[in-house]
Amino acid sequence: MRAFALILLLLLGWLQYTWWQGKNGMVDYQTVSSEIEVQKQVNASLTSRNNEMFAEIDDLRQGLDAIEERARHELGMVKEGETFYRMIGEEEQ
Repeated sequence: MRAFALILLLLLGWLQYTWWQGKNGMVDYQTVSSEIEVQKQVNASLTSRNNEMFAEIDDLRQGLDAIEERARHELGMVKEGETFYRMIGEEEQ
């Protein structure tokens, strides 16, 4: 009877070790879970960026207002008949 109890105790110890430390055990599960959370955050930021880009593409396809705004802001273009004034502030001493 003692041999049977010893075998059961060793079997329980081995099962516990494989559950916590073995391949695909709890340690691996926790590591993979934390990696999944990080990847979800990265995916959320990329999805947000993609949605902004799609909205900008739609604006550019819809009309000339977005194109004009972009040309004025990025390229410094001015319409015919407009006067461009550049305000320069005083330097701080």
